[in-house]
Amino acid sequence: MEMSNELLDIHPRELKFIVELKKQSSCSVRLFNKSNHYVAFKVKTTSPKKYCVRPNTGVIEPKSACDFLVTMQAQKVALPDMTCKDKFLVQGTVVAEGTTEDDITSSLFAKENGKYVEESKLRVVLASPPHSPVLLPINGVHDQVPVFETSPSKDQVLQGDENVGTQLKVIENMMEQKSENIEPPVTVEARDLERVKGVEELELAKDVENLRFKISELELKLEEAQVTISKLTEERRLTARESESLRQELALLSTKKGVRRVQVGFPFLFVCMVSLVSVVLGYLVRCQ
Repeated sequence: MEMSNELLDIHPRELKFIVELKKQSSCSVRLFNKSNHYVAFKVKTTSPKKYCVRPNTGVIEPKSACDFLVTMQAQKVALPDMTCKDKFLVQGTVVAEGTTEDDITSSLFAKENGKYVEESKLRVVLASPPHSPVLLPINGVHDQVPVFETSPSKDQVLQGDENVGTQLKVIENMMEQKSENIEPPVTVEARDLERVKGVEELELAKDVENLRFKISELELKLEEAQVTISKLTEERRLTARESESLRQELALLSTKKGVRRVQVGFPFLFVCMVSLVSVVLGYLVRCQ
């Protein structure tokens, strides 16, 4: 099956991670299915022990999107430089409607018999954590709070109230200028954390929905099992009743057969008496 257009639109195509010691860093990637078919995807990496991809497989409906989260494990030692040769590979192929994530296997992305499998490579970019804005230089010179080496004596304060007021105003003006120059920090890490939190909440909602669906399926199967057990119990009861009825009929037939044998046959004593009478009669007749 040949495709003239791309199946998946990937954004971003560079995975940017903020490298900090003993801290994980995450990056979210969105896959958009531009085709009119169901598309299955799989994410691979050259360093599977270094990264965690959730989910690494899935099925995207036509004209729909799906996000996956890539988490880089915490670094135990400082990196000598920020160059990284790690790569990610996103594979996509058209599947039939109704295909689920459980149906996705490695053989599904095998390029056999002219099957079209789209592959897109993503590179990894490492970045240093942003510095605190208080330590950033302003116009090339670090801004510091002025330090007064000597403080006015008690007599000078009492004699120069106007000078003290003027100094306080100067200090307040300097603090206001400093507060205007320093903007509240909005770091990339905070935005990434918010985005990761949103993705994790979405994944949690999906997991809860899947769990509810599986529970409902188990309940249906349990009801079917209960119905089957009740049917088997009823059949067993009927079979036992039929067996008891057959046993009674067999006993009744045996009794009737014994009665018939008694009615048809002659007792042994009766035969002996008849024989004796016959012998006596024969002897008397011969004597006459």
